[in-house]
Amino acid sequence: MSWFFSNFVDVMSKMGELHSGGRIWGHVTAVLVIGCWGCTFVSTKCLVNEGMSPAEIFFSRFLLAYLSILTISPRRWFCDRWRDELIMVLLGMTGGSVYFLAENEAIRLSYVNNVSFIVCTAPLITTCLATALLHAVRATPRLVIGSLVALAGVALVICNGRLVLQLSPWGDLLALLAAVCWAVYSLIMRPVLERYGAVFVTRKVFFYGLLTILPVFLLRPWAFEPVLLLRPVIWGNVLFLGLLASFVCYALWNWAISRLGAVTTSNYVYLNPIVTLVASAIFLDEPMTLMAYAGCALILAGVYVANKG
Repeated sequence: MSWFFSNFVDVMSKMGELHSGGRIWGHVTAVLVIGCWGCTFVSTKCLVNEGMSPAEIFFSRFLLAYLSILTISPRRWFCDRWRDELIMVLLGMTGGSVYFLAENEAIRLSYVNNVSFIVCTAPLITTCLATALLHAVRATPRLVIGSLVALAGVALVICNGRLVLQLSPWGDLLALLAAVCWAVYSLIMRPVLERYGAVFVTRKVFFYGLLTILPVFLLRPWAFEPVLLLRPVIWGNVLFLGLLASFVCYALWNWAISRLGAVTTSNYVYLNPIVTLVASAIFLDEPMTLMAYAGCALILAGVYVANKG
């Protein structure tokens, strides 16, 4: 697996240099990653139903991902400057520990529909932050219109025939924190990738994500019995989350950001609810309504408009 992934990244990098600076393959990679991440909600829900806590799920998937990436990462252990090392800590928190804790706790306190919708505002928050803080980024009318159309589609997909959203202030605030975390992660990532490779940066994200989640276990000690990991439903989902959704997808997502930029890459997050909806219908027998189909169409149209040109 590690050998295949290492060679795959090399091939992608070489192909990227041959096709419009890698933008074509950046778009393809972003879509494939979102296709995988859209299934993680179903996988995580299975593990929660089996008794694993959000923190235990996060620690298990990131530990497996970190051990896997050690087999292909360079021998270097630290960044060139301590300032860069601190940035890696921030990436580990915004793209790992804080993001996942905020999102999972939001699901516990609030309604899944609310959380899903708020977290999917991450691309819009990324655009706003990039426009305000980075002078090189400009919010074009096409980008704004496409983002708003896609966001409207997300709302329809999440409602899926249920028009009433109920408020839960603390849960919704945590969901907003998760969205802001992912936006910050995306914006910080590209300049870091200009100095360090995607595999090295991804390894640091896994490491500092694991390190910064440890204090949580002082407040809520690990309670899941390790022997239960031998059950197929447990180790199967942990392997999927750790190897594919984390080890492979994080590195590829970071590579896509280096090719497309934070704003363009983040817009593909709008596709996440479509994949989750389809996966839920297949694996959890959850129904799809006409409203959901209309929402999917709006999301696809919005992402196309926002990323065209």
